[in-house]
Amino acid sequence: MNTSSPTKISEPFPPHILVVDDDTRLRTLLKKFLGESGYMVSAAANAAEARRQMNSLTFDLLVVDVMMPGEDGYALTKTIRAHSNVPILMLTAMGEATNRIQGLELGVDDYMAKPFEPKELVLRIGSILRRAPPPIQAVSKTELKFGACRYDVVRKQLTQNGEPVHLTVAENELLHTLAQNANEAIERSDLGVTEEAGFNPRTIDVQITRLRRKIEPDPRQPRYLQTVRGTGYMLRTDP
Repeated sequence: MNTSSPTKISEPFPPHILVVDDDTRLRTLLKKFLGESGYMVSAAANAAEARRQMNSLTFDLLVVDVMMPGEDGYALTKTIRAHSNVPILMLTAMGEATNRIQGLELGVDDYMAKPFEPKELVLRIGSILRRAPPPIQAVSKTELKFGACRYDVVRKQLTQNGEPVHLTVAENELLHTLAQNANEAIERSDLGVTEEAGFNPRTIDVQITRLRRKIEPDPRQPRYLQTVRGTGYMLRTDP
């Protein structure tokens, strides 16, 4: 997949895209490329994880893979269309006309077969978003809830029991990355806190400890900002 020269958009509140694909490498590449193109991007490895994120946030568009373990992209699209008109672009390794027709009959807005050119994906996403009406209650659904805390992903503001919580720039960037990928394990190297000499995992651990003191009822037994052994960290949100 050629990921050169993304066409970057410029908006004060960029569209938020959810990528649903069980392929870790492709998920990571799409998050990187779409992010560099100016979009906010979250990711889910399966249908259940996608639903959890959609219960917490409003997305402007979904990029959904067909072939996933358990519930496939067709089934996920069908259940989404029962209650939502969020635009859906479907990705699949199956390029036959019958597969495209099945997706279109379920209500997807566009269809791309793998392998594909990322720049074409960006152009198709832009075309879909220009035609789509704005999501209902988008502002109120930008907040994530975890315990007494609320975090507005767009405004990058944390409150606890309704009162603002001061975050350093590094803490806010870390929390923002975790919030954009709520309920998904994020590797330390993807958490965006770096040293001039290069990535320093100890810096991440220190920032996580500081964040826990600000959001956890008991920082020694974290409920929301969890360590994922062998990977990194995860922000657990309330249903």
